[in-house]
Amino acid sequence: MGGDAGEERLARVRLNFFACNRCDWLLRLMELYGGAAPLLTRPAAELAAESGVALETADRLKAQTSACDPEKELRAAARAGATVLTGLDEAYPELLKKIYDPPLVLYLRGSLRAMPAAGIVGTRRATPYGLRTAARLSADLAAAGVAVVSGLARGVDTAAHEAAVKAGGVTWAAMGTGLGTVFPSENEKLAERIVGAGGALISEFPMDMGPWPSHFPRRNRIISGLSLATVVVEGGFESGALITARFALEQGREVLAVPGQVDCPASKGPNYFIKNGACPAETADDIIACFPPEYLFGVKRVRSAGARSPSEAALRDLSADALTAFKAIAGDEAGLTADEVTLKLAWPVQRSAAALFELEAAGTLMSRGGRYCRAV
Repeated sequence: MGGDAGEERLARVRLNFFACNRCDWLLRLMELYGGAAPLLTRPAAELAAESGVALETADRLKAQTSACDPEKELRAAARAGATVLTGLDEAYPELLKKIYDPPLVLYLRGSLRAMPAAGIVGTRRATPYGLRTAARLSADLAAAGVAVVSGLARGVDTAAHEAAVKAGGVTWAAMGTGLGTVFPSENEKLAERIVGAGGALISEFPMDMGPWPSHFPRRNRIISGLSLATVVVEGGFESGALITARFALEQGREVLAVPGQVDCPASKGPNYFIKNGACPAETADDIIACFPPEYLFGVKRVRSAGARSPSEAALRDLSADALTAFKAIAGDEAGLTADEVTLKLAWPVQRSAAALFELEAAGTLMSRGGRYCRAV
């Protein structure tokens, strides 16, 4: 990395030490001045005038960033086996770059593979139903090749991470503390297992930052920002899970919700989202179906516990054309588009369309991102 780039990277690490609730105004100032390095040379009065914040806030920014030693911070991260990423680095996640308020700095321990991801979020005081459903969805997503993103909190988050690891899959934990502190402390072993299984611990906070209450709502935008879709499992109207869902909506990502009992307080949030247009999330396929088509390649179909294949009787009732099309589609793990079915079978468009309609009506096919797959 050249001198200017190295200086800018250190400046971003220094600027990230400023304890603010949002960094969007800092990003605007970085754009105005051409980066974090020139921003930090400006007087507090000029920063206040340009950003619209109080002079007291600008003074505090200057004081806190001046007290930071970015090289010391990078050494601390290296000792902990962590990588420090900024928007200058190719490894900085592309989906996260696209959100309104991307982290200035991202601390990473483990691996952020290039793979589709879904957020599984919910209350810390989950019901047995919520914990069971979070675990089932996460295990099936992991087995399908989808990373499970959550917040390493008690309740739904813990169930999601544990299930993904047990399924042999990948899970990413966005933390509300620095990587040097795991909160809650009982999840320290789980954090190690996440990294050991090929997943990642992620934080925007400096290494030794503790669990301040304001950090956790802020952390939630990273969960949704890394995810193609976010699933609210359980949570009341004041739950952090609903904050994550709102971030997802603001970021233009899909939001799904697990249907719950109408008289259960923990299901008020998910049921509210469903009433207002969110897709119900009953299976991993419901979640994957919301992914943009370009992210579906390599995603496997997984048979959930209790799910059944199309019955032999249903297949026997199909016409010869429909059965031929079904066999062609079932033989391709990624499924086929309508055009691919037409080309593979060398049929006229009308003939393949009629066969696909019959298969969907019989419940033997499902459409996922424009591709037809056998129903599980």
